[in-house]
Amino acid sequence: MKSRLAFFSAACSMALLSAALPALAHHSFSAEFDNDKKVSLQGTVTKVDWMNPHIWIYLDVKDDKTGAVASWQCEGGPPNTLTRNGWTKNDLKKGDSISVNGTLAKDASKTCNASSVKFADGRTVFAGSSNPDAAKQ
Repeated sequence: MKSRLAFFSAACSMALLSAALPALAHHSFSAEFDNDKKVSLQGTVTKVDWMNPHIWIYLDVKDDKTGAVASWQCEGGPPNTLTRNGWTKNDLKKGDSISVNGTLAKDASKTCNASSVKFADGRTVFAGSSNPDAAKQ
């Protein structure tokens, strides 16, 4: 009886801990991004991850000065927020030429938090940024 109770208690504890981990893994905007460093990118979409908790847009951006191509990743908002703002998961496709305005990552990687995206069809939409100042940009 004691071993069943111990097993049941351990199983319940593991289930509760597993449920709490995604909430612990989420981050604040200021923990990862530098609100004083804005970026405007124009490039070609190489991949889109449309999933919670944030979408990720991957694009190749050509440096105007050197001609070198750099791979960037841009964090967007949650899919539900983007859908309510007029996006669909089919709006961004591999090979599309887009523009992204956002805020650079603190770690100096080629990563940004997107505040707006201009699609290949010319529409500009809010990217669901977690930046508290995104509405002012």
